[in-house]
Amino acid sequence: MDLPPLVLDRDDRSPLAVQLADALRAAARAGAVRVGDRLPSTRSLAAGLAVSRTVTAAAYDQLLAEGWVAGRHGAGTFVVAVPAAPRAGPEVAPPARHRAAAGPRDGTAPVDLRPGMPCVAALDRAAWRRAWRAGADEPPDVVPDAVGLPAFRSAVVEHLLRHRGLAADPGGVLATGGTTAAVAELARTLPRGARVAVEEPGYQRAAAALRGAGLAVLPVPVDGDGLVVDALPAGLAAVYCTPAHQFPLGARLSAARRVALVARARAEGFLVVEDDYDGELRYDVAPLPLLAALGPDVVVHLGTASKLLTPTLGAGWLVAPPAVRDAVVAQRDRAGVRPARAGQRVFAALAVHGDLGRHLRRLRRELAQRRRAVVAAVAAAAMPVCGDAAGAHVVVRLADPAAEEAAVAAAADRGVALDGLARHHTGAPTVAGLVLGYAGPARPELDRALPVVTTVLRRAASSTWAAGPR
Repeated sequence: MDLPPLVLDRDDRSPLAVQLADALRAAARAGAVRVGDRLPSTRSLAAGLAVSRTVTAAAYDQLLAEGWVAGRHGAGTFVVAVPAAPRAGPEVAPPARHRAAAGPRDGTAPVDLRPGMPCVAALDRAAWRRAWRAGADEPPDVVPDAVGLPAFRSAVVEHLLRHRGLAADPGGVLATGGTTAAVAELARTLPRGARVAVEEPGYQRAAAALRGAGLAVLPVPVDGDGLVVDALPAGLAAVYCTPAHQFPLGARLSAARRVALVARARAEGFLVVEDDYDGELRYDVAPLPLLAALGPDVVVHLGTASKLLTPTLGAGWLVAPPAVRDAVVAQRDRAGVRPARAGQRVFAALAVHGDLGRHLRRLRRELAQRRRAVVAAVAAAAMPVCGDAAGAHVVVRLADPAAEEAAVAAAADRGVALDGLARHHTGAPTVAGLVLGYAGPARPELDRALPVVTTVLRRAASSTWAAGPR
């Protein structure tokens, strides 16, 4: 077999044979060398590394003695096992809020109630297959496309008009790889070091994308009416927000604040990036007008198919003022970045045949039922949920970060993965609580997990975390 590059440092005090044995073990642990592979002969390996055959023979002898390679007479030396990773020291349990659920003691699989997953159970599999077949009927692309398929952009325009009340021009729509990818692209059109305000707590992947482009991220508080517009500092290049359903707290940006935000953007010359990640999912009242409808000259509207359908498509959209759109396209041309077209074809096919609209109606019914079940489980612990009746998650406030961490750990011990508010902060946590997602698991799994949620919240409310085992 051809081995991966093996680096030997002749200035290192370790013998070359020891270095070679270590390098081969590392290659096996990384999967570059696998069980059943035949290693090069000691002679050919020595020639390739420019060392004496004594070095390679000594390394092979060590590995033979350890038992993870074996010699076969007349055939060579073969890998028969993968060496275990070395222990750097005593094992330390990870923090509770980052620990994966181990699953209940009865051996059933853990249930993941963390937010951000789509409800794939609501997908009509026949419509799904039909859309993929329709997408495959199109000929393969020859020339890369920096804008997006016309059929996809037309489908997005129709979707925005029917479900979000935004009258967009197809010429102002760009296909993207999703909202986070779009934020990263927008960030690279801004000058390095520019200041961008984000919600606190808020969507940390967007904040990371902004930092990755060399921008200064400034957290701004949110309350029951969404982003506190009066708290925005001066000298901003952009504001990133989730006005339809603030992530993660769930508030809706009030009408007065929407007007104030657009007015400040115009007066001070900054962009507003409106992440409408689940704006189609409301179960109480009609959504307020999009920021892009109030200020199309200063607002960049972002949407995604990931929460509505599945991240398999890798498709999203951006509606922006002409100068912003042109800057993104120019950057794509320079960098050779192109949004994938396969997912665009499938989305367009779903829209053309009416399957997208039917899916959204089915999705709203399913998620509304799930939300009622989650709210009932929280109410059984005599606790309220925060935020609007919208989206695919609810928030339950807790007294402090310690209670949050204990609740996440207790649920993990019972086979339920929960999310805490701590990780959604850019700085030190200002609020504590649980973010309960209900879209991802199958309905039977959700029903199995909700009694655990009730038990965990009851203990959190009564401050009995120290009383007995979890």
